[in-house]
Amino acid sequence: MEKSPTPDAVSLILANPSPDSSSDIPEIIVQVLDLKLMGNRYTFSASDGKLKLRAIFPSNISSEVISGSIQNKALVRILDYTLNDIPNKSEKYLIVTKCEVVSPALEMEFKAEESNEESGVIKMIKQETFVEKVKAGTGIILKPKQEMVAKSAAQIVYEQRENMAPTARMSLTRRVHPLVSLNPYQGNWTIKVRVTSKGNMRTYRNARGEGCVFNVELTDEDGTQIQATMFNEAARKFYDKFQLGKVYYISKGTLKVANKQFKTVKNDYEMTLNENSEVEEAANEETFIPETKFNFVPIDQLGPYVNGRELVDIIGVVQNVSDKVLLRRKIDNETVPKRDMTIADETKRTVVVSLWNDLATGLGQELLEVADKSPVVAIKSLKVGDFQGVSLSTIGRSTMQVNPDIPEAKRLRTWYESEGKGTTMASISSGLSPSSKTGARSMYSDRVALSHITANPSLGEDKPSFFSIRAYVSLIRNDQAMWYRACKTCNKKVTEAVGSGYWCEGCQKNDDECNLRYIMMLKVSDSSGDAWVSAFNEEAEKIVGCPADELDKLKSEEGTMNYQEKLKEATWIPHLFRVSVTQNEYNNEKRQRITVRAVAPIDFAAESKIMLAEITKLTDSK
Repeated sequence: MEKSPTPDAVSLILANPSPDSSSDIPEIIVQVLDLKLMGNRYTFSASDGKLKLRAIFPSNISSEVISGSIQNKALVRILDYTLNDIPNKSEKYLIVTKCEVVSPALEMEFKAEESNEESGVIKMIKQETFVEKVKAGTGIILKPKQEMVAKSAAQIVYEQRENMAPTARMSLTRRVHPLVSLNPYQGNWTIKVRVTSKGNMRTYRNARGEGCVFNVELTDEDGTQIQATMFNEAARKFYDKFQLGKVYYISKGTLKVANKQFKTVKNDYEMTLNENSEVEEAANEETFIPETKFNFVPIDQLGPYVNGRELVDIIGVVQNVSDKVLLRRKIDNETVPKRDMTIADETKRTVVVSLWNDLATGLGQELLEVADKSPVVAIKSLKVGDFQGVSLSTIGRSTMQVNPDIPEAKRLRTWYESEGKGTTMASISSGLSPSSKTGARSMYSDRVALSHITANPSLGEDKPSFFSIRAYVSLIRNDQAMWYRACKTCNKKVTEAVGSGYWCEGCQKNDDECNLRYIMMLKVSDSSGDAWVSAFNEEAEKIVGCPADELDKLKSEEGTMNYQEKLKEATWIPHLFRVSVTQNEYNNEKRQRITVRAVAPIDFAAESKIMLAEITKLTDSK
């Protein structure tokens, strides 16, 4: 039997614009007509043979159109949909969020045959009275006259809904829209989502004055995510309302095209909630909304993310946690708390994570108290920087879970207890994995000669450029200020306090003692030329072979000759350097600045492989 559209399918859709769930939708088969591409979506007319309704296939169904599964004049069964008003018009259009193909393209447009008997006709009693004379004594009996009145199934569904009790009708009209179906041109909608990330309240200042803002990341049961932002009154209204991990019904928000520069989730749109938006917690309900989703990056593969815009998720075992310090921001002179934490994972690498603001004072303090138990932490949305080679830092929307109940945490805990606890861990900054298969930026990737850097004065103009070089330390000037006095807590520069001790501007406190930390200039050379580079404490210690305190002691106690001999011993030794190249302005003149980010000894086996690969390239090109 040849398939055909459901009789009165369009009427059924119009009478039931917001079905509570896909299980409440009767069988609706329509023919796809006038199918065409509009932006990244396909529009069409949904026809039942009598009536037509303007409709849209959202982007998640576009692939079926592109593949040819859904064709013009084909029949589709609508499994889930939303009916919206067209702005400034009395018309409506249909968004088909789920469907299946019933039949490929028909030869022609289907037209329903006119018939006296319609499938939706039901016997109804019309209360028209007539006089029927009955011989029952002396009286006359009035009886109702029965009449056939045609009423479509759509009308019946509509009347049933109108006759419901108000509370039942309200629950039925709470139509939950999937996030994938939302767009800026939609009217009323309600979504049911879990808060999977919540940012801190931030203040800003612009030409219109001061204000505050915060954002959340929302996830629905299909795993689709969207970022919602609230400003000023809305931010103050909903900041305490939104709790991480809880599920909410949200309505009366607006959507706009997402700014790719700042978006944190994979969605073409972003949501804005104002003070008139409605947010209601889905309490005492079964919720199938997914928990926070992580996409963990192993520590030894953090290299490609350094100074990039993409944020990373990380999981690791806590090795140590520092005390909280208070730092003063230059931009607004405001004091902010910070705490550093070192974590390790199965790659046997460690990395330093800087916790800021609430994470430093809240969960950071808890971790300090249980650090000896080596808890597992999972952190979402971290920025990867180049401080000391590679480092991680929390931002406003970062979230952290301690000993989370997820498979990755259980596997990491098992590894650490059985093997990792007794394994020597190496910092990712001390020479990343030499394997280029992982794509990590290591000592053996982005390899260039020094002349490549010095001959290109525009390098690092827009953003830092990173390279690896193999070079010798050819000169360390012994007349330079090679170190500075540093705070033992935050490593910031200290000054001699009035009376005694040292004053730290960052920690806002006096201390009886301080540390010496390297900050030196040195010349490095290779077969193509030479260049002056800056090296800081950890990298300089590996080059010189001793801490700055020890070198200062040698200079003061054993004399200048021994001090100079120590520096001479550090020269003409080959190293692998990871360097950054930036532009600095001095006396209105731009100058190139090369900074050592990591130092490692030569791995001659790996170097041999590189040279063999270069020889192979030369022979292949001939």
